[in-house]
This record gives sequence, C-alpha cells and structure tokens, in this order.
Amino acid sequence: MASGNEEPTIPRGGSMKLAKNVLDFGLYTMQLDPMLEFWRSEVGLPYEEMLPAGKGVRQHRHGLNGSVFKLNHSREPLTDLAQSGYRELLIAREGAFGEQTLADPDGNRVRLVEPGFQGIDGIGIRLAVHSAKAHHAFYREALGLDAVDEQSYRWGNTVLSFVEDPSIAADAATTRNEVMRAPGYRYLTVQVWDVDAEYAGAIDRGAMPGFAPMTLGKVARIGFIRDPDGNWIEISQRASLTGALPA
Repeated sequence: MASGNEEPTIPRGGSMKLAKNVLDFGLYTMQLDPMLEFWRSEVGLPYEEMLPAGKGVRQHRHGLNGSVFKLNHSREPLTDLAQSGYRELLIAREGAFGEQTLADPDGNRVRLVEPGFQGIDGIGIRLAVHSAKAHHAFYREALGLDAVDEQSYRWGNTVLSFVEDPSIAADAATTRNEVMRAPGYRYLTVQVWDVDAEYAGAIDRGAMPGFAPMTLGKVARIGFIRDPDGNWIEISQRASLTGALPA
C-alpha cells in the first residue's frame, strides 16, 4: 500500500491486484540509434527516461498510451535465439484511419489502429503459440483473465491475443525463450501491489517459474513467470506506484 494513502480503486487484473491498469512491453536490441529514431519519429512515442538495467544494458523508456515501452539496449552481444512468441505490438491512435503496419530496424512489427479496433483502446500484444489449448488454460486458470473473444484476453486494459503456429515446437520454452536477453520483443510487465504474493499465487495456479522476486534498490521489486511456451512475464512492484518496498 502506498505510504500514508489508501490504495486507489483499480480493477483486478484477473487473479492479480494491479497497481497500474495497463501492461508494459519490452524488447532488446543492439542497434540503439536507429531504434530510438524509429520509435520516436515513425511511431511517435515520447521519450521519458533512461535507466541502467545492469550487465551493460540501458533501458530507454517511452510513453505508450499509459503503458511504458522499454527499449533495452545492450552494449554486449545478445544471445542469438529465434523470435519469441511476442510477435506484434498494436497501438491505438486517434486519427489512425484503418490500419498501418510498420517494422522497426530489427524487424519487430508494430501496428497503429483506430481506438476500439478488436477491443483495443490502449495497446494490444499478439503472440504466436504452439498450443492454443495450453494458452487458453494459462490465461484462464493461472492468470484468471476474462476472454474478449475466441483468441483474445484482457489483462487490465491491455488485450492479449494469440494464434496457434505449427512451426513452434512444444519444447519452445527451452529453445527460443531460453533466456530473456535476446533480440526482439521479449517480455511484458504487469505492475502489482504485492509482487511476492502475486508471484506465489501465479506459480500455485500453474505458471512456469522464471525468477523469484528480487529487490532493485529502492526502485522496484520484481519477479518473472513464464507462459506455456516460456515467454517471459515480469511481475513488478514499483515504489513510484506502491510506496516504500518491503524490507
């Protein structure tokens, strides 16, 4: 709970109590300047700040309809892995008549859409998965999300959708998603009030563990879970949203 204040009324994000009603989204790159130019100039995201993320990585944070777009630049070579299951970022944009599909210098797809397109008012994230059945079970049972349609779920105000891709092997969790620090879209972030409780609850309900919660100074306490294909999901308790972190 924020120091000295009542928690605001925020809808539950499925089985999790959210400190922010939208998800954040992150990628890794080794091409800093062209990537910054693309996301600022062509997509039009406002630059917010740079934060050191350790091990030669700097996180360049951009505003994204209330979400944060995390452009992580690594000075050291990234692990060479196949594309993760996160395949496309959809951004609702007033005046985006119809749809406009772009690709950044690393080939990551982004689509600008009219608000309300397929239920998206902020952002949407599209995945390719090896088993639709497994992901339905994960979103419904481990995360407790409500379905938007036959292949989409809403987490807070963010829409997650997926399509089954026969080219993704069942062992994707130990191949294309072996580590998070690899080129391309690699993780999404959910902000919560109590990361330890939410991490433990997600694991109990069937989520795959990634990393147990750890505290990053006075900034945040974070943990990672993984979906049935091993795609990374960060659970974050950020001090700027929730107040002082637990000792």
